[in-house]
Amino acid sequence: MPLPVDLDELFRIQSLPGLARDIQFALAPVFLLNGIGLILNMLTGRLARIIDRARYIEENFTPRDHPRHGWQVSELRILDRRMAIVNNAIFLSTASAVVLCSLVAGIFLARLVGVGFARTLSILFAVSLLLLIASLVLFLYEVRMAVAAIRVRDELLERS
Repeated sequence: MPLPVDLDELFRIQSLPGLARDIQFALAPVFLLNGIGLILNMLTGRLARIIDRARYIEENFTPRDHPRHGWQVSELRILDRRMAIVNNAIFLSTASAVVLCSLVAGIFLARLVGVGFARTLSILFAVSLLLLIASLVLFLYEVRMAVAAIRVRDELLERS
């Protein structure tokens, strides 16, 4: 039984200029994907530093009756919260990258198959940006939390 559609015709690129236009159209999301990769690298670096700090405190953990015990518990709680926030930011950035990769693949598949689903691709782009925004908001929140936790006491600054 013959197929209703000629597969050779279906997957044939109609013209080289058309392919070049499609590649140009896909470049903006690819540049954004590069930026997301840089953000993921920065977030994983922050997570590694938080984990290293938590491990250091755990290795030097004092008994309950030690004067520094309360401070250690407090710092570990903050570090635990920061780890969760950065982990969620990494998840959102990665989800943004996956949606963006789907968008780029969708651009080429739509061209190859000859269908137009620009609205769906536009929605994918918007979803990717919203996930990235949420990730950056969590990053900002984690940075603010880190700065608040590391405030230098005024008496150590010897201010008049």
